[in-house]
Amino acid sequence: MQPVQWQGVYPAATTQFRADESIDLEATARHLDAMIRAGVHGIILLGSVGENTALDYAEKLEFLRAMKDAIGGRVPVLSGVAEITTRGACRFAADCEKIGLDGLMVLPAMIYKADRREAMAHFRSVAQSTALPIMVYNNPPAYYVDITLDMFLELADERNFVAIKESSGDVRRVTDLINTVGHRYILFSGVDDLVLESVLLGSQGWVSGLVNAFPDENRKLWDLAMAGQWAEARQLYRWYTPLLHLDTHIKLVQYIKLCMAEVGLGSETTRAPRLTIEGEERDRVLKVIRHAIATRPKL
Repeated sequence: MQPVQWQGVYPAATTQFRADESIDLEATARHLDAMIRAGVHGIILLGSVGENTALDYAEKLEFLRAMKDAIGGRVPVLSGVAEITTRGACRFAADCEKIGLDGLMVLPAMIYKADRREAMAHFRSVAQSTALPIMVYNNPPAYYVDITLDMFLELADERNFVAIKESSGDVRRVTDLINTVGHRYILFSGVDDLVLESVLLGSQGWVSGLVNAFPDENRKLWDLAMAGQWAEARQLYRWYTPLLHLDTHIKLVQYIKLCMAEVGLGSETTRAPRLTIEGEERDRVLKVIRHAIATRPKL
């Protein structure tokens, strides 16, 4: 396997739907193009924000083929792997490799809450089913499986585990991971409203949700952090943080898509059981979004 150079901003991209909930390939491709032109460094399709589990198997493969063609090699393209069974995850990983993707972001098996031994077996099985490089997605608040420091140390013998999306919500994990496994893995921050703290501590990438709606500001914040311009980065981060908080809610998909609709970058349509937010909740989220738009900094 060739050395992997993943770093920078990798959107957890949304999947665009028409009003009847059918996949809108053209709209999704336009949105990906807008983010790439804004300077993102890679794309992750069919993650949690991409509503992976709301698509059936054949739809996922058709979608990945179409988006790979639309991106045309401009940036690395990864797919989320979020299947119910380990066997299904291995099958999907192998199919992603046949499509020609650049890598995978692998989640624990969905629905069943695996213990340590089961989670390790799941991740090892997926790694051994493909030659593609893998980002391991650790998000215990959402998926109730915590990949701990000792587990990452043990998994280091699988060569195609190359990166970690750290979404535990505990920014101390960044330092603890580096102290435990050195620089064996590329570390990505997976929590939008902890990104500046994570970069300061050593994260090399950011899997972002709000970049779907604010790609220019997202890239600017990343560039300031990489340049060590902390005062300017803090100022931009303080403007951005109320929006970034929307990434940490169970309805992050609806919130991010509403942001996209408000800035003209896509539709807020989701696939049921997710429904468009309404009432007091909608008013509250729109207040955050519209205040951010009204006070948007000049870049």
